[in-house]
Amino acid sequence: MDFAERIKELSKRSITASKKALTEEATKTSVILPFIQTLGFDPFNLDEVVPELNADVGLKKGEKVDFALKIDGKTTILLEVKPITSSLGSVQFNQLYRYFSVTEAKVAILCNGKEAWFFSDIDEPNKMDKKPFFKCDFQSFSAEEVTELARFQKSHFALDTILEAASALKYSTKATNYLKQQLEYPDDDFVKLVGRNIHDGMLTKAVIEQLRPALQSALEALVRDQIQDKFNIAFRPDASAEPAATPPAATEPETSDIITTEEEIQAFMIVRAIAAKSTDLERITMRDAKSNCSVFIDDNNRKPLVRFYFNAKTKRMLGIFDKDKNENEFEIETLNQIYEHAEAITATAASYATSP
Repeated sequence: MDFAERIKELSKRSITASKKALTEEATKTSVILPFIQTLGFDPFNLDEVVPELNADVGLKKGEKVDFALKIDGKTTILLEVKPITSSLGSVQFNQLYRYFSVTEAKVAILCNGKEAWFFSDIDEPNKMDKKPFFKCDFQSFSAEEVTELARFQKSHFALDTILEAASALKYSTKATNYLKQQLEYPDDDFVKLVGRNIHDGMLTKAVIEQLRPALQSALEALVRDQIQDKFNIAFRPDASAEPAATPPAATEPETSDIITTEEEIQAFMIVRAIAAKSTDLERITMRDAKSNCSVFIDDNNRKPLVRFYFNAKTKRMLGIFDKDKNENEFEIETLNQIYEHAEAITATAASYATSP
């Protein structure tokens, strides 16, 4: 079983634990020990995994780390556990912060059996950062997150590489969040930054308010154009697409009169790009039929997302499902009008994120 498959198995354990594990000890048994095994450490070997490691700080005695993971006899990773019923967002990190300063470990993990937050000392040597450089949700993760998580396997562990990646990930995450904020509503500083290059004259308050909606529209158009360019490349006759990037179509006998049109494929790719903001790309699937073409999450009839009614000669209709599976139909003239329903599509996709 490869690492990705092991993470999927861990995800199943985490989902079960969310319903049944009520204490920290239950969380350790049901998820944390399997997590340690998934990273390639033997939880029954004290040379690799030390439970309740002493981490006394000054006059404060009896301080213990839940687990210390060792490589070549050196404490490499500290793992502090919280019950799966708790939210890491509201947990105090004081214990882990203190433990970090008195051990040789450079990586600390805070885990509640559902999420794992990874910390290091990127901002200041030998002092654990206040914010994690990486978060992984065991119940809802992307392929990229699995790749990042794989760095912490015992057999692949390379501290310098991890810290370098952690630093890059930290700043790329901040940059992504900042740009998302600007896309939703450009702040004054961002408008001024761009305004200096496109406006002649003083950037007064009135000018800033005039530029803001124009800049927001330009950003949205830029994103749409980038997505459309990728679609065009993917569907060029000479394009060599990966198998996973090919929209899944219904398997029909050769005599079937169901034909998935280029327009339906283009529409599916637009919906796929929109929904990918709130769920994993590979979960978004398409199934064609005689009367319509449907987009689902997980190829599951109970998770409808969008429906295309493009077979009529006179008009195209677009069906948008809400989180309660109610369908609202809209007439569209061009595929670009699908973007007008982006908020509804991402909200419905998000509602299916962890549903069975």
